[in-house]
Amino acid sequence: INAEYMGLICQTDKLFLLMDMSGIQIFQYDGHPVASLKLSGIRTEFLNYQSVSLSPDTVAIKDTFDPKTIKVFETLTGKQSMNINIQHHMEIMEIALNQFGPQSERRCALIDRNRDLYLCSVATRTQMYKLATMVASVKWNDYSEMLVAIADGKLVVWYHPSVVFIDRDLLPRTKIIREDAEFGRNDQLQSFFGSRVTSRRGNDGAVLTYAIKPYPIMLFGHVQKNEWDTAVKLCRFVKEPAMWSILATLAIKSGELNTAEAAYANIDESDKVQYVKYIAEIPTAEGRNAELALFQRRQDDAEQILLQAGLIYRAIKMHLRLFNFERALELAIDHKTHIDTVLGFRQKYLQNFHKDETSERFLKPEIKQVEVDWDQINQKIEAEKRAEEARPGAKPYGM
Repeated sequence: INAEYMGLICQTDKLFLLMDMSGIQIFQYDGHPVASLKLSGIRTEFLNYQSVSLSPDTVAIKDTFDPKTIKVFETLTGKQSMNINIQHHMEIMEIALNQFGPQSERRCALIDRNRDLYLCSVATRTQMYKLATMVASVKWNDYSEMLVAIADGKLVVWYHPSVVFIDRDLLPRTKIIREDAEFGRNDQLQSFFGSRVTSRRGNDGAVLTYAIKPYPIMLFGHVQKNEWDTAVKLCRFVKEPAMWSILATLAIKSGELNTAEAAYANIDESDKVQYVKYIAEIPTAEGRNAELALFQRRQDDAEQILLQAGLIYRAIKMHLRLFNFERALELAIDHKTHIDTVLGFRQKYLQNFHKDETSERFLKPEIKQVEVDWDQINQKIEAEKRAEEARPGAKPYGM
């Protein structure tokens, strides 16, 4: 490795990044070169450890010409990922990529000029979520999904920040604040290895170490190995709501409904227990996957799953349950089925809320001419249920 001027070194467990005047290169620890980043419009002399972040499969770099943008590169090829630039509404001051999980679950934590901490997904276009304010520094854990930050002079740890993409109601349950640790505005986090956090004090440069509970790391390890029974036993031993909350979100993401039901039951989320039981009774795997996507607020993904599987009525029914009557009608017209079903539920909705029809789609003459016969509608619904149960491989979850 030859470099006249070394401006930055970033490391992961298998790769490291070097930045010099000629650009940015990625190497393995045996010295074998992996890739050279193909930079365009980025001046390396303005980059530092706060504007470059490396993960096992992704490199994130703050755009030097547009500080509201983060450019994403692949470590294997060095090419910029297509259409995955991260845009923020304010100048970005610091970025950090998580080290745990596959590339599809890569997350980026960023601090903007207001010192607000946001979390976003790198692989998919999703909404950014604000995690904290008055943030001085942030670090990801090397062995798990945990995130630590110095916020408002306190040490804040999120055991599973990605919960915002699965069940954001559980975010407060998976966050702890160390009240015994006081930080200044110039203090910086140095590392977060295992269950130990190290920080450098801004006034004298002293390095301080803080310990957190090791149980979340153990839980992530069991889930990564698909040891769900062992994960449940660990949560029963620890007896903390935070552990059950982590397990619930991981189980939902992996489609482990029995584990999710047990986890939600132990944190008294009775409504979600009932919904998980409802999902388990759906006879087709595609139907269950769509409901799990809907549970995670991914409505478009749920619709796509159902349409690709040919479950047209279940897609229409999903939009009726969500009161998306216009989209339900659009699907019914496109597939020439259940138009009267959509009109029937629309009429019931208007009657219950004592409203008049105002939607132009439902006021079209050809739609108003459709006859609503509830006996016929109920027969069609029952026929759809029987047809779904008769599909090859259709059976409730766990049977």
